[in-house]
Amino acid sequence: MRPTKEDLEAARDRVIPDVLPPPGEPLRVLFCGINPGLYSGATGHHFARPGNRFWPALHRSGFTERRLSPDEQDLLPSYGLGITNLAHRTTARADELTGEELREGGRRLRALVERHRPAYLAVAGVTAYRTAFGRPRTRIGPQEETFGPARLWVLPNPSGLNASWSLDRLTGEFTRLRQAAQAAAD
Repeated sequence: MRPTKEDLEAARDRVIPDVLPPPGEPLRVLFCGINPGLYSGATGHHFARPGNRFWPALHRSGFTERRLSPDEQDLLPSYGLGITNLAHRTTARADELTGEELREGGRRLRALVERHRPAYLAVAGVTAYRTAFGRPRTRIGPQEETFGPARLWVLPNPSGLNASWSLDRLTGEFTRLRQAAQAAAD
């Protein structure tokens, strides 16, 4: 059932828990969004808004054998995948976040990566990444620097509002990441 306007407004500033495997279980890729939107806050699921291309791109790129729905996010650890966000609080738009919130989220993310040790950290949102880590020239794709023990990949924001990246282009970038993560595991 779709959240009502009232449900969405009530979801402001909620926190959605990270989706992570149990300690000691492998984590091939930790996906990091910018922050949850109100739709995600109302449902309690990451990348939940209809029109967000995260779940279709995840499947079409070969990370999952079928398209998962947001309410199946707890299946991700069985694929060696996880989800977190730079900023935890839900907002209507990512531009409601301050630079300090993103930088603080970057510090929290570093500690999370040290603790869970993913092979890859995939940050979905190049502009937020640039702000959080003071890397104004970062481009989409694999990065030369590592992020603690993890290799680093910056993905386009999968939001439907990011019209410059079609689902096909987004899937192509997810596929490149999956292939790199698979090669690292072999």
